[in-house]
Amino acid sequence: MNKLDLFNSKHAIESKLKDLRVGWSVKIHQKIKEGEKTRTQAFEGIIISKKHGNEAGGTITVRKVFGGFGVEKTFPIYLPSIEKVQILKKSKVRRAKLYYLRDKTSREIRKKMKQTVITS
Repeated sequence: MNKLDLFNSKHAIESKLKDLRVGWSVKIHQKIKEGEKTRTQAFEGIIISKKHGNEAGGTITVRKVFGGFGVEKTFPIYLPSIEKVQILKKSKVRRAKLYYLRDKTSREIRKKMKQTVITS
C-alpha cells in the first residue's frame, strides 16, 4: 500500500448511499436548516438511477408519487446532511436506469418489480 492509498483511506468520508441499488425502495432522512433551527426530513421512494458510481460526483435519483404528481430528488452520494438511510424493499430489476417508471402508474410498478425479502 503506497502513501496515497493510505492517505485516502484515512481521510475518505464514509457514505451511507454507497451500497444502494437501482430498484430498491428507500427512505432517506436529511437534515434541513430553516433559519436557526434544524429538522430532519424524510424522502421515501424508489431509486430510479445511480450515476457516476461511488466516486466524488456520484448521485442517486429517488422518485415517489405524491398527490398524483411524480416527485424526483437527486442526492449526491457523499452529502454530509444525510443522517440515515432505511431500506424498505429490495426489488430485482433488469435495467440500470428505471426512467420508464415515469410513465407507469403505481399499480403497474408494483406488478413489474420482483420483490425480495429483507433480512434485518
